[in-house]
Amino acid sequence: MSKFKEIAWFIILLIVFVYLNNSSFFVKKHDSRPLLLAHRGLAQSFSMKGITGKTNTAQRIYKPEHPYLENTIPSMEAAFKAGADIVEFDVQLTKDGEFAVFHDWYLEYRTNGNGNTREYSMEELKLLDVGYGYTADNGKTYPFRGKGIGLMPSLDEVLKYFPDQVFLINIKSNDLEEGELLAEYLKNIPETRLSQLIVYGGDRPIASLEQKLPNLRVMSKATVKRALIPYLLLGWTGYIPPSMKNSFFYLPLKYTRIMWGWPHRFIDRIEKAGSIFVLVNGEGKWSEGFDKKEDLQKIPKNYRGGIWTNRIDRIAPLFQ
Repeated sequence: MSKFKEIAWFIILLIVFVYLNNSSFFVKKHDSRPLLLAHRGLAQSFSMKGITGKTNTAQRIYKPEHPYLENTIPSMEAAFKAGADIVEFDVQLTKDGEFAVFHDWYLEYRTNGNGNTREYSMEELKLLDVGYGYTADNGKTYPFRGKGIGLMPSLDEVLKYFPDQVFLINIKSNDLEEGELLAEYLKNIPETRLSQLIVYGGDRPIASLEQKLPNLRVMSKATVKRALIPYLLLGWTGYIPPSMKNSFFYLPLKYTRIMWGWPHRFIDRIEKAGSIFVLVNGEGKWSEGFDKKEDLQKIPKNYRGGIWTNRIDRIAPLFQ
């Protein structure tokens, strides 16, 4: 009977320890608002219903409410002015080994060009109209046609135009060569500037970046698994695996509920580890964002991690 009591008390004390160690109740409250991540800058938004990896999203935009086109310097500037802390953009490799800031592999979806970005030099891509293919009425009108000529920037241009801003760079492939070439470019950037950049994408290019630039924050499916699986196993103790330190990762809200210490204790641990965590809306597969006031009701009260939005112009003012 004495042995049974000892076991019972041990279980009770363990439960109390786990609860207290992971409760958000004792975390110091902060007045800071969430970190705001503007997906593709200030861009034209579109319906997510039924999209696939081959959907031409430029052909299904909502009626335009602003003049900006994704992945352009004006759209990034507008996003930062609206209140973005981080701007996300996409890169594509060019024929001459540069990185064009552009979403699609293929040019015919959004531009008046044809083929793959890798078939063109950066100088040739500059001649295209990046607003050519956008329509909100099934092709009856094209409100941005003729307005996007010369607006496709290079990665180098973006980083020089915004020398102190934080960016999330998306490699849109699983090509090892892209990771190696991007690492070659970024290795010449000062360490202080590199700390303001985050790169995510396929496992192979990100693994190359990890190896060549160990201080760069990166994310891929592999890095997320390497970070979160050990945390799910041992995070109840307060243990932070090395793979969660100086890192970046995002998760849909529904998966965060299984994270030890969610929400405030978890975010506190992430911040102390020098990492950045961002919430995405929906399933997380197609870059769903917190784009309406009603979406913000899903977020825990006093949450101060990051949130992903496609409408920084709508969301940022709600926190000011």
